[in-house]
Amino acid sequence: MRVKICGITSYEDAMLAVDAGADALGFVFYPASPRYISPEATRRIVDRLPPFVEKVGLFVEESAEEIEAKAHESGITLAQIHFDVDEAFLDGIDFPTLPVVRARAPEDLERFADRYRLVDAWCEAYGGSGKRLALEWFAGRDNSRIVIAGGLTPENVGELAGYGFYGCDVSSGTEASKGVKDPEKVRAFIEHAQSLR
Repeated sequence: MRVKICGITSYEDAMLAVDAGADALGFVFYPASPRYISPEATRRIVDRLPPFVEKVGLFVEESAEEIEAKAHESGITLAQIHFDVDEAFLDGIDFPTLPVVRARAPEDLERFADRYRLVDAWCEAYGGSGKRLALEWFAGRDNSRIVIAGGLTPENVGELAGYGFYGCDVSSGTEASKGVKDPEKVRAFIEHAQSLR
């Protein structure tokens, strides 16, 4: 299973995740988040990273033009659209996107069914809440285009086995404190998640 380590705020944490085998790194461009990092600071990290690592920027309540501008400024390779939008909004962004479904009920899993998407537990705040989704919602369906997020830790990521998710996304479950990664948690999470491939 592919792994995204989100909430990266330093080059050291970025390389910790890359060296442990992360497929993608997440940078939060939402100023209200304790994991916020500016596009300029992200660029300073991204420019020093090795090749073949996906760099994902998380956007909340921004226009297509703002998303495109910050994406190019920061050097990310994928824009995670972490607020309620429609297909037309996504199509209007001239940059690769990953929509987020903040699921309240099983039927929400059908949103953006023709796209790769990230599915997170619904909550008032955006991202990093630690709330978990009910895995039974995903039983018996095609999850091959879903990146699952929400409340994942090194201790529980093994529960994703058998559901066929494209990948998983973790933030708070690998932290020592908000915005600071715990090396042992990062390494353990990636090892356990990748064993599910």
